[in-house]
Amino acid sequence: MKIIRSKIKLKKLIKNEKKLGFVPTMGAFHQGHISLIKKSIKQCDKTLVSIYINKQQFNKASDFKKYPRNIKDDILKIKNLKVNCLYLPTDKQIYPNGPNKKIYVSKFKTQLCGKSRPGHFEGVVDVIDRFLKIIKPKNIYLGEKDMQQFIILEDYIKKKFKNIKTVCCKTIRENNGLACSSRNVLLTQNEKNIGSHVYRFIKKNKKKILKKIISLSSLKKNIFSFGVNKIDYIKIVKINRILERSKIKNRYKIFIAYYLKSVRLIDNI
Repeated sequence: MKIIRSKIKLKKLIKNEKKLGFVPTMGAFHQGHISLIKKSIKQCDKTLVSIYINKQQFNKASDFKKYPRNIKDDILKIKNLKVNCLYLPTDKQIYPNGPNKKIYVSKFKTQLCGKSRPGHFEGVVDVIDRFLKIIKPKNIYLGEKDMQQFIILEDYIKKKFKNIKTVCCKTIRENNGLACSSRNVLLTQNEKNIGSHVYRFIKKNKKKILKKIISLSSLKKNIFSFGVNKIDYIKIVKINRILERSKIKNRYKIFIAYYLKSVRLIDNI
């Protein structure tokens, strides 16, 4: 695995690659990241992974500062996966002239996470746009756990990069059901247990929630009873209205964002 920090060197290295898979990350690798990388390796001739903590998509400076960072550990985790290249760019390489304030983002940005995190999806789309212009991969691999982010990025990439395919990879969960997230390392074992209860309750009662046998207000009471400190949102979304590629009729997802002390977790079930 080659570790590249220079944009110029990276472009030379991948110049003639026709079937390149790209996995963009902010590091702090977990099994979710590993699954994305493995899928790229399986489907593409070569795989490029990036680690870049994008300040533009954080709403609070404190969240950016406390985001887990461990490059050495990340390198060890993917060293034996047959990754061809790990790209570790600097801010100057990605944002030589600052962020793009006029980036196009789907209207879906105003819902769910977009309500409490203004500018977040603009930051995500902007940085991915920059990476795609540098790398020009055949496929880009994104996780289903960040479903809203995936839908917004897929919409943008379809319009701006017609030759690049967005590949959605299933959510990977810890043994207790909690969705794998880089932020999980900030949780105590008790907090992880609370997150597990939230997931298992929604999963077990999904049909009742969709049929309104269990109301959203009742669902919230149950979630708070587990020990959740704050619920940012909980909403039922008809996914196939947004995802054009979905052929499943009436595919509903329950989206949730909640806090365990200062750690914000998201999921869709």
